[in-house]
Amino acid sequence: MTEERDDVVVLVDEDGEEVEFEHLDTIEMNNNEYVVLLPVGQDEEEIEEDVDEVVILKVEHGDGGEDSFINVEDDQELNLVFEEFKSRMEQEYDFD
Repeated sequence: MTEERDDVVVLVDEDGEEVEFEHLDTIEMNNNEYVVLLPVGQDEEEIEEDVDEVVILKVEHGDGGEDSFINVEDDQELNLVFEEFKSRMEQEYDFD
């Protein structure tokens, strides 16, 4: 039996493959909303001690209540969101 978790987001990659991510945080900044996701499959000890790679996507609210996630193309915008994430999570994760 598979455990269903509320904090797991399933996205489809460029090859059409489903990829699971753990939702770590939602950040509101400059009138935009962003989600910070961690690829599922990293071992639990690694997740608790060190975040190797997170994915930051902008939330686009569509008509009818459907949200979609879009890539953040602007490096400065991406870095600002990541810095905010790091400041919020510095007690939980080891950022090198």
